[in-house]
Amino acid sequence: MTNARTVQVGLVQMACAVRPEANLKRAQHLVREAVERGADVVCLPEMYRSRYFCQTENHDHFALAEPVDGPSARAFGKLAAELNVTLIVPIFERRAAGLYHNSALIIDGRRGVLGLYRKMHIPDDPRFYEKFYFTPGDLGFQCFRTRHADIGVLICWDQWYPEAARLTALKGAEILFYPTAIGWQPHEKARYGQVQHESWEIAQRAHAIANGCFVVAANRIGFEPDPADPEQGIEFWGQSFIAAPDGSVVVKAPVDKECVIVAELDMTRPEFSRTHWPFLRDRRIDAYGDLTRRYLD
Repeated sequence: MTNARTVQVGLVQMACAVRPEANLKRAQHLVREAVERGADVVCLPEMYRSRYFCQTENHDHFALAEPVDGPSARAFGKLAAELNVTLIVPIFERRAAGLYHNSALIIDGRRGVLGLYRKMHIPDDPRFYEKFYFTPGDLGFQCFRTRHADIGVLICWDQWYPEAARLTALKGAEILFYPTAIGWQPHEKARYGQVQHESWEIAQRAHAIANGCFVVAANRIGFEPDPADPEQGIEFWGQSFIAAPDGSVVVKAPVDKECVIVAELDMTRPEFSRTHWPFLRDRRIDAYGDLTRRYLD
């Protein structure tokens, strides 16, 4: 499926149903489709196994969590070994009673689980009440050396932080994967919808440019009602995409269609970009100490 200079990357854009078992089976089917089309590495959207429950603060939703060796790890570990494919599988991780994370498993074919990333930045906005559910990640920013490429995994709200992309790239990542669950609140869409989406995409394309790497964002689609008010909710905007190291969009999914995208990435491009736009070389690491402060008064 690959040679030494290219990687076939697949991203899954899916609608999520109420039942976790149905979502797991659907995700497995879509991964198989990606591999049939040549994918070496496939990324699922954030918390693919359920609807986006963080729209409300409800203790009942903790029942959706799973351990790192739970249903997702078992199902996709088996599938990754069968297909010999690298998978990025987001989970709602139950670490211990009262301790939960928004995480992603990196499963590298027959090698099994290569590592775990825990979401570092946790939002708390209307209908995105993630601080109620998730403890911030404590594994730091990582590079996972898969058989196909050196990859970094970040999750959704991490997308807005240049520090996260930079530190992951400095670890050696050539591709940044962002499993995502993001969309519009319908009452805001007419006024803010276009700029909200453009800001999201531009921020990630900027990460690709600044770090000389590919960026892959896999989002969900569809309207998911607020469990406390079914007439309200989130309209997920889809538009999963891959950006090249020069910031150009390699491929983009539609706004309202479940689909699998597979694109061939030329892995000589990160080195070319970093050599010709040597942002890493010209960093003033002696002058950045204040970045560890919350604010400069």
